[in-house]
Amino acid sequence: MRAIDEVRFDERGLVPVVVRDVASGAVAMLAWANREAVERTIATRRATFWSRSRGALWVKGETSGNGMEVVSVTADCDGDALLYGARLSGPACHTGEASCFHRPLSGAAAASEGSIDLSPLFAVLASRFRERPSGSYSTRLFEKGLDHILKKVGEESAEVLVAM
Repeated sequence: MRAIDEVRFDERGLVPVVVRDVASGAVAMLAWANREAVERTIATRRATFWSRSRGALWVKGETSGNGMEVVSVTADCDGDALLYGARLSGPACHTGEASCFHRPLSGAAAASEGSIDLSPLFAVLASRFRERPSGSYSTRLFEKGLDHILKKVGEESAEVLVAM
């Protein structure tokens, strides 16, 4: 485990921070943080960054309402980049997109038209697992245990295969 003193901030006192949605595993955004932003993130569990254009700290979601509850902070092997694992409450991108990484470069490989993004489903299931709303079929499955969950996954998988 690295201590914050082992993080290698650049000559401007900044470190790049990649934010990953813990519900879907998707990369949500990239931002910059100084030491104070990292310390505040750890202390408050609210994603806090350094705005290079404004020269000030900012908390993700403070104005948009699309916040990030940071559940883990991990340094890369060199200590010169951080990964925040976060629970997102709304889209990560200021454009309204789920992720800031939604614009493929011309000529670059992109997701095929037939690909399916299951991250919204995973987000709903993670929410249902945490909140356990009464009357939810997912809640009933969670309460019955892994055996029932796996039987339901098998049933749904068979239906997908038949439909193909």
